[in-house]
Amino acid sequence: MRRGGDAVEDAMDATATAPAPAPSSSPPQAKLVLTALIAVAAVANLNLAVANVALPDIGKAFDASQTGLDLVAVGYSLGLAASVLYLGALGDAHGRKAMLLAGTALAIPASLLAGFAPSIGILFGARLLGGLAAGMAFPTTLALITALWSGPERTRAIALWSALGGGISALGPLVSGALLTGFEWESVFFVTLPLAFLAFYLAWRFVPAHVNETSDRVDNLGGILSVVMVAALVLAINFAPVPGAKAAAAGLGLVALGAIVAFVVRQRRAASPLYDLEVARRRIFWVAAGAGIIVFGSLMAAMFIGQQYLQNVLGYSTLDAGLAILPGAVGMVLVAPRSAHLVETRGARFTLLVGYTFCLLGFLVMLLLWDEHAQYWHVGLGYLLVGIGVGFAGTPASRSLTASVPVHRAGMASATADLQRDLGGAIMQSILGALLTAGYATAASAAVATSPHNVSTSVENELTKSFSSAAAVAEQHPRYAESIAAGARGAFLHGDAWAYAAGIVAILLGALLVATRFPGKEQETQLLAAYAKEDQAPNPPSSLKPARIL
Repeated sequence: MRRGGDAVEDAMDATATAPAPAPSSSPPQAKLVLTALIAVAAVANLNLAVANVALPDIGKAFDASQTGLDLVAVGYSLGLAASVLYLGALGDAHGRKAMLLAGTALAIPASLLAGFAPSIGILFGARLLGGLAAGMAFPTTLALITALWSGPERTRAIALWSALGGGISALGPLVSGALLTGFEWESVFFVTLPLAFLAFYLAWRFVPAHVNETSDRVDNLGGILSVVMVAALVLAINFAPVPGAKAAAAGLGLVALGAIVAFVVRQRRAASPLYDLEVARRRIFWVAAGAGIIVFGSLMAAMFIGQQYLQNVLGYSTLDAGLAILPGAVGMVLVAPRSAHLVETRGARFTLLVGYTFCLLGFLVMLLLWDEHAQYWHVGLGYLLVGIGVGFAGTPASRSLTASVPVHRAGMASATADLQRDLGGAIMQSILGALLTAGYATAASAAVATSPHNVSTSVENELTKSFSSAAAVAEQHPRYAESIAAGARGAFLHGDAWAYAAGIVAILLGALLVATRFPGKEQETQLLAAYAKEDQAPNPPSSLKPARIL
């Protein structure tokens, strides 16, 4: 029996050895439509990042543990990542524009609830609700770009969508930092309200109502399982380093594992699966998905830990901390046109590897140069390199997903593209945050143990809980304030070194995956042509089933 890969290669030799260039098209009022879609995405991207720079202030306001701060930071990504597959499928079936408008509208009360939250638990819930709102709107933006544009025009539209989205996300800390110079932490959650109203109007006015949507029934059971598996996985990672929460973390891990198994079984048996596993097994699709999870997750994790480092260790003001990340935003926006050009001329693999190289350099700068005496150019260089890396890698990661699925499955592709960012962000942020928490607690405990002063159990618990808690103890004991602050800074640096080292390992693994499994430009073109031919055929021959295109 011949292997499926051989049959596909034969088919490519016969039908796609020299495929014609993909036709390029765009919708009427293309600039206004794209502006509306980018504005909707901007609401989600800005909301995603505004909390990071306010974390130290939030920690002080609620006397929050490092785990509590991790959950506030990851809550938005968690809500978005957990819901995006299900809501993307609902948009495909029941109307993408309606889902776009509903999600943009829901972002308004979610932001208000976050701003008026009376406790860290309510704040986490508000961030989770905001993520669910983004799960309704954000995947729809890329799905509509996929449905309305084609060929090189689609690649350019995705490049602009990706670069501006990433740039706006990176600008979130700057906007938040400026607000925090004159207002309390609550203000950062109100900043997106005017943008949400504007985005709602633009989407209502210019986005087409129905474009290439599917008539398949939505797999609601599969949707529920997808929510459970992502939510349980992310929460398990966050609770893993918390003292006394090992049983809860293990239980959540088992729930996540069970939900993953049940989800896969359900998708294999469902008449109209929520997530087409046959399409997902296409090499271009699954490698791009994995690569994107790591690169986008690296950006979000670097922003999450970096903002705390700048304020806790270097003593930056909130505005200075926000300004520090500006090189990352500039880098993303500037390289986007070059990224689209590289994808068309050199292929997605080459462009992804260029992006990974810059991300690796950025994390090396953070690990080696971001210490207690780092100068600003060290900080700016780290963010610039990561921003350039994400700018290069973002376009091929998203474009490869949308190009390798039939247009009626655009919601699945765009949901996966969002998972790259949001599941990647949630997982990478959770892992690096957990390592930061564990490293901080380990170093703080060691410092307490070797201290010449007697430290009560209650004070020790506060010192090891988080940097903000240690700062509060320092204020209560001015005689020892400097030594407590120095110990807390050292403990934080110990923890973030663990986190950056883990980020480097993840980036290297992602680069290895792309280098060994993603096809070169010529084979990529042939595979995409074969995928397109299969998707047009009413009953594709068994030798060309998507499951075998590996």
